[in-house]
Parts: sequence; structure tokens; C-alpha cells
Amino acid sequence: MRFGIVNTLTLLFCSWALTACDDAQVATEAPLPQVTAAHPLVKKIYDWDDFVGQFEAVERVEIRPRVTGYLVETYIEDGQMVVAGDPLFKIDPRPFEAALSEAQSRVTGAESRLENTRTELERARGLVGVQAISQEEFDSLNAAMLSAASDLEAARASTRAAALDVEFTTIVAPVSGHASYRRVDVGNAVKADETVLTTIVSIDPIHFSFQGSEAVYLKYKRKSRDISRSGAPVRIRLQDEAEYRWSGELDFLDNAIDPASGTIRGRAVLNNPDGFLTPGMFGHMQLRASGEYDGILLPDTAIATRGAQRIVYVVDTAGLVTTHEVEPGPLHEGLRVIRSGVAAGDTVIIDGLQRAQPGQKVAVTMGAIDDPAAGAGNSQ
Repeated sequence: MRFGIVNTLTLLFCSWALTACDDAQVATEAPLPQVTAAHPLVKKIYDWDDFVGQFEAVERVEIRPRVTGYLVETYIEDGQMVVAGDPLFKIDPRPFEAALSEAQSRVTGAESRLENTRTELERARGLVGVQAISQEEFDSLNAAMLSAASDLEAARASTRAAALDVEFTTIVAPVSGHASYRRVDVGNAVKADETVLTTIVSIDPIHFSFQGSEAVYLKYKRKSRDISRSGAPVRIRLQDEAEYRWSGELDFLDNAIDPASGTIRGRAVLNNPDGFLTPGMFGHMQLRASGEYDGILLPDTAIATRGAQRIVYVVDTAGLVTTHEVEPGPLHEGLRVIRSGVAAGDTVIIDGLQRAQPGQKVAVTMGAIDDPAAGAGNSQ
């Protein structure tokens, strides 16, 4: 009986040992986690600072009459494109033409009086020498001649003013651009320098105004970059656009920081030959913030979070996974700029991060990070 029990225990022990060996063999032969890795994309890039702003007309003019009168004609339709010098409105010119005729008549009379006093003065000049007239009479005639000359100049000045009033009855476009709607209809009285008839905004070129923080301004100053005069390149995208397709340059930076908001006003200028960009539109602008350098780029999906740290998983030649803490920079054409923590030759896991564990081996399939600008030209 005792011998049978011993045999049974021996058999159970051998069975357990064989099972344990089989499990160890299975564990040893388990496949490694599959991941996709690639070398960081390295290319020449610039840094850009982001701003939000609004398009503004380079020139915006309120069209007001320069004489008072009744509007008798309009030459433009609402929303029409106009060229500088085009006639826009007509004020009844008849009162001003009558005033001009009157002023011209005064000029004619003043010319006659001046000619008469000059003739009398020339006669008296010979008589005063032989004492036929007194010196006082000669001086009186000379004063009359000077007064007549002064009256003539005043009459001519009045004529020029009256002629200007006649000219001002035709209101012309002072700038080229896009006219607004007509504020006043024919038949209404308009008052000089007060009544707004319409507005005109220039279209090409166009300004883009934005506010920059004091921190950004200090960054440029510490880099000794005078962006107010450098014509720094900018690129802009509209609210419904994914790409920065509008290019221009910085042309103005204000001379002081607003103490209330802690910001400084800047302005860029862009060409707008087809008039698509309209004053009042909002947009997202990027201002070039650095010179060209070799940037290391990774997709955001390759960057993991560990507390406050940003890390990537790097695989060595033996397939062992290690973590590298990185300093991410801005996005560039959809890829993240890596300031530090990764070298160009590192093999970084870009897909399958959830299957990778630091200190363990993985099966690596080499991939590549696509350059978004390849085949389409560099958008910078």
C-alpha cells in the first residue's frame, strides 16, 4: 500500500515538472510585440510665431461734399469698383457758376481801374518834375494805383475760389477701390464737409493688423531683431482654410506697448490683385521668428506623456526599448518640431506605442515619416 502511494506521488511530480517545462518553452517562444519605427525627418525649416488678426484697408475714405447744395446726379452703383478720378456725384452747379461769373466781372472792373490809375500816375510823374502838381497829389495817385492793384488781386483770388466751388460740384474718387452703398439719393440737400455720401476702401494691397504679447516682443528684442523695419515674412490662412496660402511681410510695428492689455500692435501688408481679401475678415497669421536651420520633426502620435514630461520610445539595434524625454516645439506642416532629446539617427517608434514597454524588446518594422511638402514645394 505504501509503495503504491509513493509511485503515485512520483508520477504526479513528473507530470507537473513536464508541464512546467512546456510552459517555460511556450513563454520563451512567445512572439515579440510588433511596432513601426522610423528615423526623425530632418529638413530646413523656420520657426513661426502665431497671431490672430483682421484685414484692414490701406486707404479708407469717407466721401463728403466740399460745397453745400442739392444732389442732382450720381454716377456709380452701390458696391462698384472705382478708379481714382472717376466722377461719383454731381451737385447742382448753377449757383456756383453764377458766383464765378460775378467774380470774373469784378476782375474785369478791377483791371480797368488799375489801368486807369496807372495812366494817371504816369501823367503825374512828368508834371511833378515841373511842379505842375504837388508831391501830395502825386503820392495820392500812387496810393490809388496800389489800391487798385490790391483790389485786382483780391478779385482774382475770389475768382479762383469760385472756380474751385464749381469744380467741387463734381465729386470724384480720391482713391481707387471698392465703393460702398450710396447714403444720399438725388434731390437731397448735402452740407459741405458733413454729409457722408459713400465710403471707398482700397483693395490692393491690403493690411493685416494684429496684437502681439509683450513676451513675444521681448523675444525679438533679445534676438536683436528689429522686425519693425526688417520686412519679416508672414503667411496667413483664413477662417475656412487649412493651409497658410497668403503671403506678405511685416511693414509696421507700433512705438509703445499698450499698458492696459500688455500688447503691441503690428501690421503686415499683402498683395490682393483679385480683391478676394476683404477689409474686416479675420485670419490666423504666422510671423517668421528665426533663420533657417535643420529641424528634427516627428508626428504627434509618436510623443507620449509621462506626468509633465513628453517622451518618445527609442529602439536600439538589439530591439530594446528606451525612453527619451524630449522638448517639443511648434507644429511645422503637421509635424512637431523636437528641440532636444532625439537625434537624427535615432529609431523612434511611431506606431504601436501601447505595445512597447521600456526595458523590453520589440519586433521593429521600419517605416518613414512623410514630408508634407514633398512634391508640392515648400510652403515657406
